[in-house]
Amino acid sequence: MKAIVYTQTGPAEVLELVEREPPSAPGAGEALVRVVVSGVNPTDWKSRAAAPGRALERPQVPNQDGAGVVEAVGDGVDELAPGQRVWLWDAAWRRTDGTAQELVALPARQVVPLPDDATFELGASLGIPALTAHRALTCFEGAPERLAPGALAGRTVLVAGGAGAVGHAAIQLARWAGATVIATVSSDEKGALARAAGADHVVDYRAEDLVARVRELAPDGVDPIVEVNPNANAAADVRVVAPGGTIAIYADAGEDDVPIPVRPSMARNVRWQFLLTYTTTERQKDDAVAAVAAAVADGALPVGEAAGLPLTRFPLERTADAHRAVEEGAVGKVLIDVAEG
Repeated sequence: MKAIVYTQTGPAEVLELVEREPPSAPGAGEALVRVVVSGVNPTDWKSRAAAPGRALERPQVPNQDGAGVVEAVGDGVDELAPGQRVWLWDAAWRRTDGTAQELVALPARQVVPLPDDATFELGASLGIPALTAHRALTCFEGAPERLAPGALAGRTVLVAGGAGAVGHAAIQLARWAGATVIATVSSDEKGALARAAGADHVVDYRAEDLVARVRELAPDGVDPIVEVNPNANAAADVRVVAPGGTIAIYADAGEDDVPIPVRPSMARNVRWQFLLTYTTTERQKDDAVAAVAAAVADGALPVGEAAGLPLTRFPLERTADAHRAVEEGAVGKVLIDVAEG
């Protein structure tokens, strides 16, 4: 079977297309999936590029997310069946087999049924972005453990970077759960994407006073804030968050330290919640997967430019170009076509 591997860390050039033996059969508790579409996230290229020049003990297949069709199931797997359409999450987390290959065997827990009316492109766009967004939207004090329609009714959420993949999923999930959503963007083009995703209000922080506008839209403050760039936004966040509110941080600007305004945070009893979807608890991950699957079934997480998330496609042999596109800040979602659906 065809697969993309790298044997040492470094730039995108370390990725190579190889022929390798397919998995013979899934093990107990596993499902063997024929991957149709693989999704690329920032974490994929960052893992590949970390500590450049480090030799790996075994070849690594990149990419955490994907979608495809179940080929076979191992002993003890009753919830999946051959021929079933599915989406995948955390495929390469602490494993050498990601989704940039034609076949992958995964624990059945990481293989989720995909409705017949949901495309493989949608399935491959879930994973890291949607599960991260779910955790960010459920980490405030008194939050529901699992989002559902009405779970955030009466709440106003601020999503920083509303045109990014996580921001897009956060807008859609928050709206599905009944929240009012304010999204921040850096251009008219990105504003159009955030509106297409479903944001009730969009604030271009380069064209208007962000704090004044958010305060106008949400006089009592926003809670939670889904934050992509705390290094740039911490001072503004603490001025617009509701008293006792939560600022959920899921990314950084490549810096180790965040300048948190201590006194203003204390005065408003603000919670700064850092999160990484890989290391959430098993219960939190299961709740996120179940909620995302329910939102997909409800048609609440569409992708594509009309839905606010443009898709950029590459064939498997151009996986290096796909990684470069994400590394260079491609707007929307970058996907790799592994096989025909």
